[in-house]
Amino acid sequence: MLLDLRNATVRFGGRAVLDAVGLEVAEHEIVCVLGPSGSGKSTLLRAVAGLQPLDAGRVVLDGRDQAGVPAHRRGVGLMFQDHQLFPQRDVAGNVAFGLRMRGEPKRRQAERVQELLDLVGLPGAGRRAVAALSGGEQQRVALARALAPSPRLLMLDEPLGQLDRSLRERLVVELKELFGRLGTTVLAVTHDQGEAFALADRVVVMRDGRIAQSGTPLDVWQRPADAFVARFLGFENVAEATVGTEAADTPWGKVPVPEGAPQGTRTLLVRPAGVRLVAADTGLRCTVTARTFKGTHVALHLQPQDAPRLEAACALRAAPGVGDEVGVEFDAAEVVVLD
Repeated sequence: MLLDLRNATVRFGGRAVLDAVGLEVAEHEIVCVLGPSGSGKSTLLRAVAGLQPLDAGRVVLDGRDQAGVPAHRRGVGLMFQDHQLFPQRDVAGNVAFGLRMRGEPKRRQAERVQELLDLVGLPGAGRRAVAALSGGEQQRVALARALAPSPRLLMLDEPLGQLDRSLRERLVVELKELFGRLGTTVLAVTHDQGEAFALADRVVVMRDGRIAQSGTPLDVWQRPADAFVARFLGFENVAEATVGTEAADTPWGKVPVPEGAPQGTRTLLVRPAGVRLVAADTGLRCTVTARTFKGTHVALHLQPQDAPRLEAACALRAAPGVGDEVGVEFDAAEVVVLD
């Protein structure tokens, strides 16, 4: 195990911002830590880097306890959201910074800089001023600088947060391919679940300084651990229910549940794809209150008369208009009984 966080605790003013967190990251694994603002994800990153001392617990890197080891001796690479490039240095000067601090010969520095600029898609950019670069190019330079000393662990703090969506979506694919090719071990924090799910081998969701769920992107998406995780991932159709063998009593009436679902008082998640539109005189009668084009489908907000709002996913051609009356039925295959 390359990184082992053991009961890591950080307190600010008596409040635990990290609350006895345990987390392992294997060599060559890409782990993305997700969570809302204030969940402790950036503090976790800073604690591993040595920028934030622990009040309790341990950070173990490659089998060695890092207590008392300063940040510059931990052998980790850091890349921040705002890149923090040196404006007075050109691209090559920025990329070579860590190598220079380590006392690498100038010839080796030049070779490594050229190699990394080729790797991140900026060949021949060494003499360019960083101020003349686009946001995406600055991100690539910051990544090359973080990779230059060959860190055993690369840590990314909202690495694509300042870029527009289309550029983020393109670069996250490139990063995934690059890290796979290099065999880089990565610990990244982000609030963007799309970014995390595209990049990570494993997703860790944090809440109030603790880990709410950890698993593969597919596991977390298909089976959120609880209502908090489900809502954080963007699912709206979450409600308390009494689950029986074949159906659950919910605020929306009877909702079928998958075979073998745990019974009793539970929290139920109905994915938007499981909210089926039927004739207005069939099923649960709802009014369409909003519709949002999502590219591949339309997201509909449906308001029953005496029940919480529902979100449905509908094909564009079949989408009713705002104000229309529709009926709703539910598909058990898209219903999840949460633990």
